Amino acid sequence: MTALVLLSGWGIDARIWQTLAPHWPKHLDVRTPNWPGYGERFAESFSASLPALAAKMRDQLPNDAVWVGWSLGGLLAGALLAHLPVPKALVLIGTGPKFCHADGVSTAELATFRRAFERDPMATWQHFLRWQLQGEPAPRSAHRRLLDLIGSQPSASLRSLAAGLDQLRDMDLTPMLSSPPCPIRRIAGEHDGLMHATTRESANLLLTETGHCPMLSRPAALAGYLSGLGQELTLACDDKAEAAR
Repeated sequence: MTALVLLSGWGIDARIWQTLAPHWPKHLDVRTPNWPGYGERFAESFSASLPALAAKMRDQLPNDAVWVGWSLGGLLAGALLAHLPVPKALVLIGTGPKFCHADGVSTAELATFRRAFERDPMATWQHFLRWQLQGEPAPRSAHRRLLDLIGSQPSASLRSLAAGLDQLRDMDLTPMLSSPPCPIRRIAGEHDGLMHATTRESANLLLTETGHCPMLSRPAALAGYLSGLGQELTLACDDKAEAAR
């Protein structure tokens, strides 16, 4: 059985994945760990050091699983491939080689956001929740559903949030994507305003009628693709083991 390990993005803990629960096949092993500094790991420091982060996530990111990273979670999962045994596959949701792009979120926009965060972290976090939902077919409904899942207060420490903004600014998966150590699949929402058009259109799966948060607006479609990928990889491994006998 292939496990799926789902990793959340900036400012949002693992509860975001609860929307997919009704759509998983019963046999599928789905895990939703939190990053250090998030959720039940709130008291842990979220280090910007990738080796330190890898040490803290080693038990949650086994190599016999498919890692699924959304947004910043995708950037981090991709970067951790250089520091942990590689998984069966990596799935990137709403994640390009870099977060900033002139046709998506510019470096200047992110710098402005970071300054606003330093002045008023709570208001900036609340603004981000709405900002990332602009591409959803019903943004207000998606926002209410998101708050129902994660609450009206961030479940991440301010230190963790600040470190995450630095990572959004600095992380670049271009070298890894040009020579991937494991199969990489990319999923993008058709109206994801946080990604530039070329990255969206080159995805393995372009989900229509959704933006940056398909787990809120297209949970059945997203769960179906991920569970199908898990089954595909399990069968491939079984065939490989049979051929080796």
